[in-house]
Amino acid sequence: MPSTPGLPARRAALKLIDAVLRRGETLEQAEGAAMSGVHAAEDRALARAIATEVLRWLTDLDALIDSATKQNLPYDAKVRSVLRIMLAQALRLGTPPHAVVATGLPLLAGGPRRLAHGVFSTLAKREATLPVVPTLPDRVRARWGERADAIAPGLADPPELDLALRDPSQTDARAAAMGGVSLAPGHVRLPRGTAVEALEGFAEGKWWVQDLAAQTPARLLGEGEGRHVLDLCAAPGGKTLALAAAGWKVTALDISKRRLDLLKANLRRTGLAASPLRADALTWEPKHRFDAILLDAPCTATGTCRRHPDVLHRIGRGQIAEMVELQRALITRAADWLAPGGRLVYAVCSLEEEEGEAQARWIGETLGLDPVPVAAAELPAGLAPTGEGHVRTHPGLLAEAGGLDGFFVSRWVRP
Repeated sequence: MPSTPGLPARRAALKLIDAVLRRGETLEQAEGAAMSGVHAAEDRALARAIATEVLRWLTDLDALIDSATKQNLPYDAKVRSVLRIMLAQALRLGTPPHAVVATGLPLLAGGPRRLAHGVFSTLAKREATLPVVPTLPDRVRARWGERADAIAPGLADPPELDLALRDPSQTDARAAAMGGVSLAPGHVRLPRGTAVEALEGFAEGKWWVQDLAAQTPARLLGEGEGRHVLDLCAAPGGKTLALAAAGWKVTALDISKRRLDLLKANLRRTGLAASPLRADALTWEPKHRFDAILLDAPCTATGTCRRHPDVLHRIGRGQIAEMVELQRALITRAADWLAPGGRLVYAVCSLEEEEGEAQARWIGETLGLDPVPVAAAELPAGLAPTGEGHVRTHPGLLAEAGGLDGFFVSRWVRP
């Protein structure tokens, strides 16, 4: 019997959601198994889109489901996840109700199809809607406190496409030619859904994809003028490219061969020079000290929740504590590798205070480094440093221009 058109994509989406919510996997980790048998690019993209929208709006989707049942379904019940998929398509992706039903109910073969059909029909008759802003999970709100209300509006939609330019002097010309907008020198933003490889300048290496907030750490080291910089935890390479373009002699260290291969490919495409090195930063020893070190440290990555909403449901106190310990070990080693007068930029794409502000206090108290406050003029228009001179971004900032990822960045100098 032939499969219902579109059913494999919905089945893959169900597997992705299950992997995140039941096993704590990232969407990226789950894709291999979930997408097996889904070969068409458009079906794979649809599966990712459905799963992402479910995870982005999970709390609100569950509230709608609960409003249409006499007894709340178990959180991990398959019928609940199927209803989440059905509602996300109808309310977020504009899928016609008949297509939602035709591709949703077969996911419950041998299960409570009548229940799912009834709940979906009830909500459709009510003309149920989602709120303008997603409701964050309780444990996330508990961690982020009053910042949660400012962050949440930035999570309503997937992010647009940010490019970092190899030659910042071409910002205005390239933005005009590509039909984009610029929020800072060397930056161009394009509508999401743009096919990256088809864009003008891709093959020539005129730019690389990098969120606006992620471009900030390298910018804070300024022009290299031939000096030596270590990009610690460098892959997939956006920071290395920015540093090389700014005239630094870059040693780009990373432990992952796969990610380091991406970095090397980006170097070839852009024609920029750096020295990639595969090693474990916790055991590697440099042959000389560095004029600057950029440590974009491993972290919980909760600041990337606009594009990776699975982090809203996977990350808890245990993962945060593990990352804090690893970050301190890396910061300590990096501080020892600085030449006198050398600068360290510490960054994390995390919204957790423990990985950001608390780490900055720890650096100042224990490592003998002096802070180098960031000035407002060093940041994109509309952003400002914290009172301590650090940088704290979150998805709700610059919302009228499309927002940006959540980052914490601090800058230090070896006396």
